[in-house]
Amino acid sequence: MGKTYIFGHKNPDTDSVTSAIALSYLKNKQGLDCVPVVLDNINSETEFVLNYFGIKTPEYINDVKLKIEDIEYYKDYYVTEKVSVLKTYEIIKERNITAIPVIAENKKLLGLVTLKTIANELIKGNFNTIETSYNNLLETLDAKEICNSEEEIKGNILVATYRSQTIITNIEMDRNTVLIVGDRSQVIDYAIQSKVGLLILTGGKTLTEEQKQMAIKNNVNVMLTQYDSFYTAKLINLSAYIKVLLNDARIESIRKSDYLDTLLDKSGKKGYNNYPVINERGKCDGLIRITDIKKKNKKKVILVDHNELEQSAIGLEEAEIIEIVDHHKIGDLTTSKPINFRNMGVGSTNTIVYMMYKEARTEIPKKIAGIMIAGIMSDTLNLTSPTTTEYDKEAVESLTEISGINTEEFVMQMFRKGTDISSKTTEEIVTSDLKIFQIDNRKVGVAQVFTLEAEKLLEDKEKYIEAMEKIREVRGYSMLILYLTDIVRKGSYVLYTEGAKDILKDAMDIDRIHQGIYRKGILSRKKQIIPKLMKMI
Repeated sequence: MGKTYIFGHKNPDTDSVTSAIALSYLKNKQGLDCVPVVLDNINSETEFVLNYFGIKTPEYINDVKLKIEDIEYYKDYYVTEKVSVLKTYEIIKERNITAIPVIAENKKLLGLVTLKTIANELIKGNFNTIETSYNNLLETLDAKEICNSEEEIKGNILVATYRSQTIITNIEMDRNTVLIVGDRSQVIDYAIQSKVGLLILTGGKTLTEEQKQMAIKNNVNVMLTQYDSFYTAKLINLSAYIKVLLNDARIESIRKSDYLDTLLDKSGKKGYNNYPVINERGKCDGLIRITDIKKKNKKKVILVDHNELEQSAIGLEEAEIIEIVDHHKIGDLTTSKPINFRNMGVGSTNTIVYMMYKEARTEIPKKIAGIMIAGIMSDTLNLTSPTTTEYDKEAVESLTEISGINTEEFVMQMFRKGTDISSKTTEEIVTSDLKIFQIDNRKVGVAQVFTLEAEKLLEDKEKYIEAMEKIREVRGYSMLILYLTDIVRKGSYVLYTEGAKDILKDAMDIDRIHQGIYRKGILSRKKQIIPKLMKMI
């Protein structure tokens, strides 16, 4: 089935990260190959939790878009530069493909040869010279080895068609001569004495013993073919190294790590069908053809703590969602086939994951139990949020027993670490837990910051409002609202951008509103804020 990625929403919080880790452990126990990942940097609270229990931070992924490596292409499909033209043609025809990459011995891409390239060479090519190997010639001419003093063969092709005396008198031969000759003893003697580079005997006539010994002495390569001289002359150029057909034109290739839409865009501009595939080491890995892009190995994903496209990974529409585990309202995601969708009105995704462990009768390790407690307590504000249910309380009680930690003491440490924003910029604070909701045709950003020092933050409220306006404009939001949630006072201060004032006034059901207004008991974005905003917009 392949690897399955489990991840929470953008701007990952403690519940989304820990539930992804906990669910991955459960799924792996059930036989799936799952790995937890995150879509952005984790916050300081989550970092504290993972460090506390000695759990590695999940790997970051930028997106789940289809890459070339996810497509069925022709892997290990190429020829080395010294393969013959004929052999290359046979490989192309055997695979029923119109082109093949040509590589050096170290698999570096040298170029691409097509059937059209080969056809042009056979019609308009250079028939006077040859650059190849002795073995290529043996294979192409179906020849037999007589003398072989060197492997590399390079020279001018000469066919002995004149009278023997004419050749001997008027034609000079040397090491750069490749001579094709039939049963003509005088010409053969002359060629051996001239120390030609290669002597190709046609018609099945071989050397005398005296001629063979002289050829060995003069380092003359000799082979014997059953073909006649005319047919041999027609075939010989097919023995040439395939590299001779490469030109200096720029090579159009694609990397395995490139996105599929990058290839499609390139093909749309260039109009080519065949593209060599380059791996992460810069070596040729095969060939991909635009017309053959059919089977796509979509990345398999499980979503936790969200089910809206805007909050999920880039390219989610190109992935295969196989399961969703969430405790938020049903969003806008659709799938091409039925999936397992676990959605419950509880305070934390980890509470649902806890139930899944119990249903599967799978033991929860101490460390996993610890991070699950953190996820529940973080999302329910130590079980004080209006989203808290009896299920959350039961889960915490059971997980505390498993983990063996002092939950109350641990949670206070977690909140202190999580609310420490001294090292963050204003923009980082605003966007640290920002969720985007598509309401009608508008994008509405709702950010929430949990803090023990809300009143101190309000001293710089003008700076926060200015940052929010800039973020709204750059990202194209209709409005941006920030809730500074005071964990001690159990309420929230509200800051907002232009255009949100009247909507907030109606949502809060109050006559007058101002920047930094305090609303007692407002703790849950999911249950107390978003539903009312959606009714007003």
